[in-house]
Parts: sequence; C-alpha cells; structure tokens
Amino acid sequence: MSKFVFGVDIGGTTVKIGLFSIEGELLDKWEITTRTDEGGAYILSDIAESVKAKMQEKGITTEDVKGVGMGVPGPVKEDGTVIKCVNLGWGIFNAAEELSKLLGLPVKAGNDANMAALGEMWQGGGKGHKNVVCVTLGTGVGGGIILGGKMLAGVNGAGGEIGHITINPEETDACNCGKKGCLEQYASATGIVRMANKLLNDSDKPSKLREVQYISAKEIFDAAKSGDELSLSLVEELGKKLGFALASIACVVDPEIFVIGGGVSRAGAILIDTTKKYFEKYAFHACKNTEFELAKLGNDAGMYGSVKMVLD
Repeated sequence: MSKFVFGVDIGGTTVKIGLFSIEGELLDKWEITTRTDEGGAYILSDIAESVKAKMQEKGITTEDVKGVGMGVPGPVKEDGTVIKCVNLGWGIFNAAEELSKLLGLPVKAGNDANMAALGEMWQGGGKGHKNVVCVTLGTGVGGGIILGGKMLAGVNGAGGEIGHITINPEETDACNCGKKGCLEQYASATGIVRMANKLLNDSDKPSKLREVQYISAKEIFDAAKSGDELSLSLVEELGKKLGFALASIACVVDPEIFVIGGGVSRAGAILIDTTKKYFEKYAFHACKNTEFELAKLGNDAGMYGSVKMVLD
C-alpha cells in the first residue's frame, strides 16, 4: 500500500524536493543544486540519487511510493515531454519517462508555474476554490489557470503563459522570449527595475532610488511605501499593466479568484490594492468582483502542486 509521494520543483539554481504523506502532509524537504552545465545533462540523475538516498535514510521501499511529481521551468506536454527549458539547457525530450527509468517509480511532469497554481488551489491562497488563476511575479512572470479543479495546460503546455501576453505593442526593448511589449517586461522583479532605471535616466525627479547602488524590486516598493513619488509612479505603472492583463484574462476564463505569488508579491497590500484598482477599471462588468489573494505556500507551492498532480 502506497504511503508516500515525492514532489520535485526544478528551478534555475536549486531543485526543491519534498517527501509527502499520501494525505498531502509535507514530512521533509531539502534542496540540491541544479547543475545546468553540459545542457543540464545531470539534473535528472542528481534528482534520482537524492530521492533514492532519502528513501534509504527513511527505510522507504518503492512499494511505499505512489509516485513522483515534477515541476519544470518550461512548457510540458501531457505525456511529460518538455518543449525546451532555456534556463536548464534542455531541448525536447520526455523528462517524466527519463526520471521514471532512473527511479523505477511512476513520474508525472508539468510546468512549474502550473504546479505552483495547483499547490495554491489545494493548500494555499486559493483553497476552497475550483476556478483559480495564479500569477507568479518573480524574475519572470508565470501563471497557472485552473478551471473546475482541472489545470488548463493547452496543446503545447503553454496554457497560462500570461507573462507573454503583449500589453504594449509600442515597446522597443525585447523580452527574454524574443517578443516586445510582454507583461513580463513590466510586472516582474526585473521588469519594475528596468522601468525604474529608464525613469531615473529620463527624468531629474528627486528620488530615494538615486541613493541606491543596485536597485531591486524590494527597494522600489519600500521607497513607495515611505511616500517616494517616483517609486509610487512605478508601482502604479506595474499595477496598471498587471490589472489590464488580468482584466483581459478574466474576460476569457472568468475565475473566482486571482492568487498572486512570487518574490514581488512580498510587497503585500500596496501591490494587491493597486492591481485590483486597475483590474476593476478595465474588467468586464460581470467579472469586476473577482477576489484577489496573496499566495500562501511561498517556495513550497511547486512541490505541493506536483504532489497533487500525482494524487489526482
């Protein structure tokens, strides 16, 4: 009888691994380094070694494990095929099958932002809801769309790639994806810093940010909270762009709730309130009352979601 499930969340620098009970309780978690050298050739074998070592340490047999769920930073098809993970150096191959061979256990794989969304719906900010749009504001902007409790992955695993909705066709700088004017260029941690540097160069407005050597999203939000005018205008711009994008999404999927997570979400109320204000301005009247909530599982969301995928 299966008693355990492993949840794996592969990031650009570390891989987070969690051992969960079959009821979904996190029993143990740890991290290993993501070795991206040689096109990420060692990542899956490193994960397999680490999981095996934990099983040995806890006296867990393969019969005790229902399976392994894995979140990957890139599009993943339903059969576990990864369609290029730029940050890992991976091309196109079936990552779930590969890890399954190494472990001798069933493995399911999905996009990392989708896994985080599933985790937040199950045990986090979206708990109690079945129609959830999760937005992850980190180095980039990721998303996950859950309708009727089911993940909307899309044909190419690109469902929920909300960071690459074009919201400014006039933009001249390119996004990491190669397009210009993506949401990610404004609403991510790197996006708001990009806007700040531009604004500081183009204007003589006094600002606390001029005293900071390396501007971060946190510095911008902290300065805004203390009333710094230039920083407030940046937060306003981020909220406007994000609110506009979410209003467009609401017209298409009409969720009960938006759950906002990722490093930028640590700014808290100032981010949620500004985004909600613009969302209500642009949203279709029937969607105006969509709830907004901060994500609650932090960096563990992807592991929780990966486990939920296996349990389903």
